[in-house]
Amino acid sequence: MKVLVAGAAGQLGRALRTALPSAGHELVAADHARLDVSDLDATRALVAAERPDAVVNAAAWTDVDGAEADPDGAARVNTDGARNLALAATEANAELVQVSTDYVFDGETDAPYDENAATRPLQVYGRTKLAGEEAVREACARHYVVRTAWVYDTAGRNFALTMRGLAGRRDVRVVDDQVGSPTYVPHLAAGVAKLLGSGRHGTWHMAGGGRASWFELARAIFAALGSDTAVAPCSTQEFPRPARRPRFAPLTSVQDPPILLPAWEEGVLAWARDLTQP
Repeated sequence: MKVLVAGAAGQLGRALRTALPSAGHELVAADHARLDVSDLDATRALVAAERPDAVVNAAAWTDVDGAEADPDGAARVNTDGARNLALAATEANAELVQVSTDYVFDGETDAPYDENAATRPLQVYGRTKLAGEEAVREACARHYVVRTAWVYDTAGRNFALTMRGLAGRRDVRVVDDQVGSPTYVPHLAAGVAKLLGSGRHGTWHMAGGGRASWFELARAIFAALGSDTAVAPCSTQEFPRPARRPRFAPLTSVQDPPILLPAWEEGVLAWARDLTQP
């Protein structure tokens, strides 16, 4: 398949640039300089010119706290951008993968969320991503909405690299009352590559297997790095942020069969190994 990736310079976009050709797909990489998804005319023009078989929307406003201060900016990318790509994909008779988030849930249960769970985002970021999902479902019948969680990679800005920068510190404190599904981005990209062309349109959950708190994730990261950095747990109240986070939002799947990603612990080990690669 010929696959156009919007947001090709981001964490997932970079991973897709490796995963898609490895899976036999032809790649068209479109970073923000080439495609601003909030511009409907430009989006339609590029998709029409490239005539892809599928479009992957890896472009997103991911600054969860920043979205509280600029909800319109977040909506332009996460909602309008998703709608624009969905319209353009439909006009080109292409499939669309819309990447979404666990933050569409409120985290007020004690069970993992599957694809049929009721949504109730707690913050602007989650609301704009949920609106993007809804826009895609309305505008593009041949869609895959792929929800993921707690993504990290060997480059960019993410929790794992923040922890790496704190290695050796004596005063590292990490929240232990938020639980989710840490996901190593190359594992997610491989899952997306597998889904493309399957015809199994609808909503999918793809995240690292199992569940962990941020505190547990931090400890695993330092262990994988061979660091003896001591981590102390703290509560969300002790580490206030502008945007509310779900308390408990691990992802699971009722798709039959699901596309299962490796366990989150395996993702951390793979991340640490890949850090040492040239």
